[in-house]
Amino acid sequence: MVLNRTPKADGFFMPGEFEPQDGCIMIWPVRPGSWPNKAKAARRAFVAIIKEIAKSENVYVAAEEAAIESAREMLADIPNVTIFSMESDDAWARDVAPTFVKNGAGKVRAVNWEFNAWGGSFDGLYQDWEKDNAFAQRIADRLGYDIYDATPFVLEGGSIHSDGEGTVLVTEACLLSGGRNPKMTKEEITEKLKEYLGAEKIIWLPRGIYQDETNEHVDNVCAFIRPGEVVLAWTDNESDPQYALSMESLKVLEKETDAKGRRIIIHKLPIPDVPVLVEEEDLAGYVFAEGEDNREAGERLAASYVNFYFSNDAILLPAFGGENRESDERAAAILEKLCPERRIVPIPARDILLGGGNIHCITQQIPAKEGSSQYTCYEREVLF
Repeated sequence: MVLNRTPKADGFFMPGEFEPQDGCIMIWPVRPGSWPNKAKAARRAFVAIIKEIAKSENVYVAAEEAAIESAREMLADIPNVTIFSMESDDAWARDVAPTFVKNGAGKVRAVNWEFNAWGGSFDGLYQDWEKDNAFAQRIADRLGYDIYDATPFVLEGGSIHSDGEGTVLVTEACLLSGGRNPKMTKEEITEKLKEYLGAEKIIWLPRGIYQDETNEHVDNVCAFIRPGEVVLAWTDNESDPQYALSMESLKVLEKETDAKGRRIIIHKLPIPDVPVLVEEEDLAGYVFAEGEDNREAGERLAASYVNFYFSNDAILLPAFGGENRESDERAAAILEKLCPERRIVPIPARDILLGGGNIHCITQQIPAKEGSSQYTCYEREVLF
């Protein structure tokens, strides 16, 4: 059911991603302009991620009709996975699935934002996004969640990060970009976020990750690991373009307090030591649609370890391998120390990064409902 009120008016708010979850929404990769070589390598990466998430929560995998047999075959042996037919333009569930909110009693509802492919006609990444824009409403209906309609306000799930206690992180580079809500002021956007996320305070970081084609989503640069504590993508290399961007955000965070008045504890999470680039051999596998953003050999990809996913018992951490093997190990060690209650599971993620995002970008968590102990396994009759 579509609700004509706002989450804040009803006492609903966006919980932290580290809180208990019922499940995770994902979309099976197909788009040839994002996933080269018929998405073969990307699908293997998705399987590895789904397998880990399904150890502690449900995974709902939407697949377009032409690809559903592939999803069924590759995911057949994984428990707690539900596969169903649903159209989309691409596989970025974080940005096209609903944002979920809950109230103090643990009731969960969804929020539908306007989606325009990260910038619409101004600087969007593809021309047609109608299926993606309809996805949030359709999957909320499918899974039985009432939904608040925030349209025509443009927002993607990767552009917000909540501490679950009234504080939300965003970046100016993204939310103030010309392709989102250009007729709204920063103050108006702040109020809209407060109303639909149940937030008390919005912290605006200036920038995100260098070369992030989403106009620098916050989920690639800074994330709450618990209330009052964040990890911030970092580099000590002053000649790296990322240094200045991360330094700008560090200065903001050092001066800010959260909605509870706490000074924020900042943990630096270094980016890969060696930039991850598009290789010449990668290009042959892409098929770009008219008006779609293309890849180029030597293009630097927006690699960051902050783009991880909290499952109920683990952190699924992007790993890039090769020359960044030591960087991968360093990131895992930092998060293991910061989050000792969780397994740290590195997932080879370069094949996801080639699509333009990473593990957090292809996942959207559903908070635990009232009366849910940890997670609930739903019936799987729609699987086959």
